Amino acid sequence: AAAQAVFDRVNADGGIDGRQIEYTTVDDKGDPASATAAARQLVGSDEVVALVGGASLIECEINQEYYAQENVLSMPGIGVDTGCFDSPNIAPANLGPFNDMTLTLLNGSENLGLDDICVLLEIAGSTKPAYLAGVEKWTEITGEEPLLVDDSLPYGGSDYTPYIVKAKNAGCSAIAVNGIEPDAIGQVKAAQAQGWDDVTFLFLTSVYSENFASALDWTGAGVHVPAEFYPFTEDNEINADWKSLMEENDIALTSFSQGGYLAATHLVEVLSGMEGEITRETVAEALHGMDPIENPMVAAPYQFDQVAAQEYTPGGWPVVLESGTRAWKQSADDWLIPSS
Repeated sequence: AAAQAVFDRVNADGGIDGRQIEYTTVDDKGDPASATAAARQLVGSDEVVALVGGASLIECEINQEYYAQENVLSMPGIGVDTGCFDSPNIAPANLGPFNDMTLTLLNGSENLGLDDICVLLEIAGSTKPAYLAGVEKWTEITGEEPLLVDDSLPYGGSDYTPYIVKAKNAGCSAIAVNGIEPDAIGQVKAAQAQGWDDVTFLFLTSVYSENFASALDWTGAGVHVPAEFYPFTEDNEINADWKSLMEENDIALTSFSQGGYLAATHLVEVLSGMEGEITRETVAEALHGMDPIENPMVAAPYQFDQVAAQEYTPGGWPVVLESGTRAWKQSADDWLIPSS
């Protein structure tokens, strides 16, 4: 929806050198067969010149070989699965959950000065090595190691009490967890039920939303997140264009819509600099040869090949949800960027 809003505005202003952008969306429903069929429809039948602004949980890993075969490039707004971060044909606008894991641990140890950090992981598909690599990168940077790593947490669990009790009994002062929003709410409430008042929660950008904040009055010693994009829960000029465009189109203000907006605006800038025919081949050539695009909504410039190869330094902006506030606020005055 966010990418559609960007393209609709461009078309209303005359398009790209008078040419209108045709944009098609397909819902893969989080189903592998549907994700496969959606890619074949868009790339094979519709003959798109590029894929932009998606936010699928699974499709990169499923379709990355097909995209390479068809020489089509993909710019997801939000990359989630491992395939989004290890293919030369895919370069998301966001830094992704595996880099986010490194950053949330850095936020805990370096910004907050926490010791005895434990890592609790929900593993889906083949993501375990990538999450563990994110933890290992933190260790390489800081020389610290997690007190405990538990990779047995279930997605959509009905009761996280056993995992919270295990972490509390292990002596953890903070827990770094990769849970999605509903799971993270359950994990915080399980800690509250155990009276674990001094625990600090180190979560990923996936929980950074107004819905999450409104659902929790108690957050222990605080829920901390290194937001992938510039924080949107406080008014600011950096997000002004994105926010006004989303509000005009009744699109929720979330990190997902920030990613879709950025992916689409990056592509528009590249297309606007092209001369001659716009085809899959010429768009791929332009993206491979593009100059880095800087935008204050993200820590690092976007250049397709560098992002696809993960040859850049990701950064997040720390935010915190404190008990009794039901509102996020910035907890730092600059991007958190790994020192090495």
